[in-house]
Amino acid sequence: MRLSQIIKDEALRIGFDLVGITTPDPPPHWPQFRHWLAEGRHASMRYLEDPRRADPRLVLPECRSIVVVALRYPNPNSLPPPESTLHGRIASYAWGRDYHLVLTEKLAALAAFIERQVGPIPHRWYTDTGPLLERELAQRAGLGWIGKNTCLIHPRLGSYFFLGELLLGLELEPDVPFPYDYCGTCTRCIQACPTGCILPDRTLDARRCISYLTIENKGDIPPALRPLLGQWVFGCDICQIVCPWNRRSLPPPVPEFAPRPGIPTPDLLEAALLTPEAFNRIFRDSAVQRARRRGYLRNVLVALGNSRNPKARPVLEQFACEQDELLAQHARWALEQMV
Repeated sequence: MRLSQIIKDEALRIGFDLVGITTPDPPPHWPQFRHWLAEGRHASMRYLEDPRRADPRLVLPECRSIVVVALRYPNPNSLPPPESTLHGRIASYAWGRDYHLVLTEKLAALAAFIERQVGPIPHRWYTDTGPLLERELAQRAGLGWIGKNTCLIHPRLGSYFFLGELLLGLELEPDVPFPYDYCGTCTRCIQACPTGCILPDRTLDARRCISYLTIENKGDIPPALRPLLGQWVFGCDICQIVCPWNRRSLPPPVPEFAPRPGIPTPDLLEAALLTPEAFNRIFRDSAVQRARRRGYLRNVLVALGNSRNPKARPVLEQFACEQDELLAQHARWALEQMV
């Protein structure tokens, strides 16, 4: 059996749902990515400007092959929607344990297996933590096509999965790039996006993306966009929920990603009162930590304003006097929505 197949079989045994192999050649869409950066569509995410994204060998000079893996997370349709307007919504990828921890453990195990077969080799692994255009690598490794909503889509699994990459100083037989684009004439994701952040050229404007606004953005949420966030307090699943390729019923993903109690649709009034200690306890080993407590509270205040529920008024009045001007300003806006 070829080494490439042995590695793939082990990746599946470890628990990955998809695995493919590609070369470390520079990404063909690098010029388009550079143009996207030049247009400022990456907002404040300056780390995306790392020039090493132009060539994986700038990340690992000895790299000769890249193993790309995918691991599913829950489909948000697997749980009922929020019970009331006083419940928020958290993107389904953050319902369970932080995917960085889960994928890192599995990638480390795969790297150790490979070294047992061939001896020590230069290697490095990432799961959206390194300067790589990982969806392009995944398409080249045969894992799917990049949809109009910029997500990688697999014809059987849809798009609810994480990607990981293992760069190897080892020559392996590459897979054939995924050859098809099954989006066709469908534009449901573009039409469904509340903020209109999905652009016709298969890119998105992060400055208008709910996921960016509620997670990576550490400052003010533009007032014109706040009503469009609805009840989302961390991330957004809308463009994936409406995608026809996510309609299939699949077995549950790995137990680590199972929804923790109260996480998918948090009680907004309780969330607004979370102390730093309570926030860290509830979201221990959770991707929600990315927003930090301050960002999470800011998002909760916006969701309370969008609820227009008078029961939120006492909490909002309390935050309107908060010393932290970011929180106070968003609370005052939320109170204005109660009129």
